[in-house]
Amino acid sequence: MKKARQIKMSESARHLKRKILEQRAKIAIVGLGYVGLPLACEFALKGFRVTGIDIDTEKIRAILKGKSYVGDVPSAVIAKLVKKGSFRAVCDYQCLNEKMDVVIVCVPTPLNRAKDPDISFIVNATEEIRKHLQPEELVILESTTYPGTTEEVILPALESSGLKVGEDFFLCFSPERIDPGNPHYQTHNIPKVVGGVSPTCTDLAACLYGQITPQVIQVSSPRTAEMTKLLENTFRIVNIGLVNELARAAGSLGVNIWEAIDAAKTKPFGYMAFYPGPGIGGHCIGIDPLYLSWKARLHGMDLNFIDLARRMNVEMPQYVVSQAVYALNKHCGKAISRSRVMLLGVSYKKDVSDMRESPALDILALLKKLGAMICYHDPYVPEVREDGVLLKSLPLTPGNLKKQDLVILTTDHTCWNRNLIVRHSRLIFDTRNAFKDFSESHIVRL
Repeated sequence: MKKARQIKMSESARHLKRKILEQRAKIAIVGLGYVGLPLACEFALKGFRVTGIDIDTEKIRAILKGKSYVGDVPSAVIAKLVKKGSFRAVCDYQCLNEKMDVVIVCVPTPLNRAKDPDISFIVNATEEIRKHLQPEELVILESTTYPGTTEEVILPALESSGLKVGEDFFLCFSPERIDPGNPHYQTHNIPKVVGGVSPTCTDLAACLYGQITPQVIQVSSPRTAEMTKLLENTFRIVNIGLVNELARAAGSLGVNIWEAIDAAKTKPFGYMAFYPGPGIGGHCIGIDPLYLSWKARLHGMDLNFIDLARRMNVEMPQYVVSQAVYALNKHCGKAISRSRVMLLGVSYKKDVSDMRESPALDILALLKKLGAMICYHDPYVPEVREDGVLLKSLPLTPGNLKKQDLVILTTDHTCWNRNLIVRHSRLIFDTRNAFKDFSESHIVRL
């Protein structure tokens, strides 16, 4: 049996660890989005005193009223925690003067117009933390970023305060792994990966996350932890790109790709099922691999699989539109121009309201450019602004369905009455295999 590693800790580290184990540590979470808000609630539910920081005053007001804007967090939970005093929300960093024991950064990491990483939110948060940094604090970055960010960007900035990492303060990276809308895996039961700048930093972070999740995986460095998240989503984007390409080939070969996938996944080893769709969306899959690709280019390496997979996925909305136009002409003898088209679902995945990078929005814009008269229905997204025009979600009624020349299912929300849609639609183009149990001739599949 492997012996447990002995870590020599400073007195300040031992004192901080005791506070964590006794749940007396005060925690500040920077960024109260779909990662930060659930994390704040989990720590507060375990008895920690949590302060959330966000520059979005709308979010702060909602929390203070006990209302949730994240689907995975019930409003009742927030209301209870706020009333109890274990969770508060503020819109500036002055609360850090109160001596927080832990500061966790969960800010966005988008791409800029050149499709390069934009870590300005991380840099800004780090500068604010540096201004208020005090001895015996643990700082953790959860925002997805390229390998090296924690040590190359955050560490020098924090040490410029005069405090020394591993002795006076502690620094770690722990990638967020949230899957919005997933009813089975949420913050409290998703294994946590932690990689600290020193063994003490790693141990403290593992101790902290061990209070809210049953499994914590310690890795040797922040770079490894940063790479872990990018590896997870690069694996997904490459396999989604592959199956999207195969779906296009299968259509030309007269093969039902969905049936082929169902047959292939019966193999109990060496295969994992991925499914085609209208494209990829959300903050993670379409963006995270580009952070890795960008960093690799700085070291003279081209990650061709990532670039190829991204191109294939980016092209899928155009492919969907071309196939929908063909189906409309073949089955109804109509051109897309002046035809009535309803999109079912505009969020990037089922059962969430998140529209970031949603391929449905690209499909909507392409159809509109071709002269189609567009409307949509999405129970999670009440309105969409497309090219300056406000569209509101139409009710899913027999009358509204019958008015359409074509219905395109772009997001497979589980709440929809599929029988109603099939019964009252003239033509359905199904990009998600949501109507796999139906054999009607007016259903066309990707």
